[in-house]
Amino acid sequence: MGIGGNSYFRGQSLHYLDDKGRLRIPTRFREVLQKSYTDALLLTMMGDCLVAFPPEAWQKIEEKALELSQIQPQQRAFVRYVISSAVECEFDKQGRILIPPVLRERAEIEKEAFLAGMLTNFEIWAKPKWDEQLKWGKENFQQMAEEIANYGL
Repeated sequence: MGIGGNSYFRGQSLHYLDDKGRLRIPTRFREVLQKSYTDALLLTMMGDCLVAFPPEAWQKIEEKALELSQIQPQQRAFVRYVISSAVECEFDKQGRILIPPVLRERAEIEKEAFLAGMLTNFEIWAKPKWDEQLKWGKENFQQMAEEIANYGL
């Protein structure tokens, strides 16, 4: 159980988009949504991947974004990149979401999509980009571990 009774998105898995760009969301991720959130997702770009948020977690991001400067260029750029690319996705009867073509193109997701649980959200990566990220993580693990140790983990 997570904070406030929520369960978390955990684990990794490879999935395939169909010809229409629909992605089946793993049962374990759907169960987190059904148990702790609204059974829907909000997708947006973050870096090289898409991030899927339950509506309640996304609402917190929007509330924080409202506090950002409307004038400061970097803060406007963040809102432009993350908030303006956000799209609501509902599940079909087969437990799939449609990833809009523009988001598939930006994230370079064609057929294979790698999903990675990130506690309150999950990432959707193009398989080649995921492999690069995994390699980078392995090469930089010691440095990351040392930084995280400073936070008491």
